[in-house]
Amino acid sequence: MNKPIVRFAPSPTGYLHIGGARTALFNWLYAKKNNGTFLLRIEDTDTERSEQKYVDQISDALQWLGLSWDDEIVYQSSNIERHQSVVVSMIENGTAYRCFITKEELDNLREKSEQNKEAFRVPKTYRDYTESQQQELVDQGKPFTVRLKIPDGITEFDDLVYGNIKVNNNDLDDFIIARSDGTPTYNFVVTIDDSDMNITHVIRGDDHLANTPKQILVYKALGLNVPTFAHLPMILGADKKRLSKRHTATNVQEYRDKGYTSEAILNYLSLLGWNPDSEQEIFNLDDLIDGFNLEQVQKKPATFDEKKLLWVSGQHMAKISIDIVILELEKLNPSWGQGQSDKYKSDVLSLTKDRSKTLTDLMEISDTFFVDHIIYDMDIKNKIWNEISSQIIDDLLNAINIEENFDKQTLESIFENLMNQHDLSLGKLMQPVRFALSGLTYGPGIFDTMLLLGKDICVKRLSEGVKELS
Repeated sequence: MNKPIVRFAPSPTGYLHIGGARTALFNWLYAKKNNGTFLLRIEDTDTERSEQKYVDQISDALQWLGLSWDDEIVYQSSNIERHQSVVVSMIENGTAYRCFITKEELDNLREKSEQNKEAFRVPKTYRDYTESQQQELVDQGKPFTVRLKIPDGITEFDDLVYGNIKVNNNDLDDFIIARSDGTPTYNFVVTIDDSDMNITHVIRGDDHLANTPKQILVYKALGLNVPTFAHLPMILGADKKRLSKRHTATNVQEYRDKGYTSEAILNYLSLLGWNPDSEQEIFNLDDLIDGFNLEQVQKKPATFDEKKLLWVSGQHMAKISIDIVILELEKLNPSWGQGQSDKYKSDVLSLTKDRSKTLTDLMEISDTFFVDHIIYDMDIKNKIWNEISSQIIDDLLNAINIEENFDKQTLESIFENLMNQHDLSLGKLMQPVRFALSGLTYGPGIFDTMLLLGKDICVKRLSEGVKELS
């Protein structure tokens, strides 16, 4: 295969969507797998909705994910003169024409078609007007759009996911390539931009599948090379409707803020539509590059499952090194572990990392080892604290203070005595102890937790906790 050139072309009208990130990933993987080039184009011609802050966020999110692009960012708005000059040339060579039918006339015709239960077709009234006849109407001040002259015949292409697709050109209207205000339309400008950028493979969501025949007709009208197309399956929510905010967080930044690592996000996104040849589900970027193949992308929609994402994230948290976790946590919250030694932070993470599914989980569990005073959630307290909880803590404090040693064997002996004394299982006994020590109902083993905190801090927290919670 010749080295492919692919592109990701988001509109800067919002944050990078999960679906957009999946498209960017598949383009990036295809380029890396085949020693190709991955380009970024910002489609910012919607001036009313496009904002620089979204350009910055999209590029920052891609960089955070590790999907770096190979050249300068291309801004579609900088190509407007180029687009308009091509429109003029197409009018001159007869592959496009000025159409003077007004919107009101089209609306009336469409309404009549609906009343007669007929398929609506845009009349080709001005299609065969000569250049001079068109110019005469222009000189009269009549507004116009510019439409592509669609030839007779079939438009056919082989999609790398959907296979061979044929469209009868008679089923297509002569579509607009430039509006009445002179601005070129989407299907026209992306064709020009992709050609100018030498794009060899257009990999995008299958919501663009209906646009592809139109774009191919533009390529052919201009005598340009037609790229290879691959359309990726739609991402649905649990209710089988298109993924939106009603289902879950939908942009990359939200998941970043929730404490998901970039590798976990990429791993999960790769599974949305791509089916590897094995049972393997946990991949790093190198694994994905080695294994990725567009032929393994499925046609059927992918369902976004937040529980599966959390599971994938937990698998990555278990594998990630403690040194990297420390850096990630400090990026997420610069005050995390502040004033503590690297040794102590490492010891804390050794206890807590494998019990966490995200960085925010880990931050919450590990924070209990750094704070001077525990702030208790009274809603949790009301659920788990009962009349004997205070007595358990008092008895535990007395036992700890009596014992000279503070080691695992001593703690096991103390808890065994308390279990017999209060006729409770270890789980029931540990619940108020853990809550008093950490403010949480979950975490690493209670003995390991107490030993890492040390005797003095345990006594202090248990004493303060029993006063506040009783």
